[in-house]
Amino acid sequence: MDASSASGRMNHYEKGRHVPDVDILRKIAEELNVPLNYFFCEDDLSAELACLVSKLDDESKQHLILELKKLKE
Repeated sequence: MDASSASGRMNHYEKGRHVPDVDILRKIAEELNVPLNYFFCEDDLSAELACLVSKLDDESKQHLILELKKLKE
């Protein structure tokens, strides 16, 4: 995103005048150091979980999945 137009574009996204495509969302996520799915969370708890899970390695994610399945039972 060109620096000279970034502020205006972000304002349009924030106001709902335009919706960023996935490539733009990916760049914004990278800049904000959040996972892409962060933008699709419906509440703050889900967003926090998305951020925490994204920082785990694959083995830890597998362990978390098993633990969550146990909680669900």
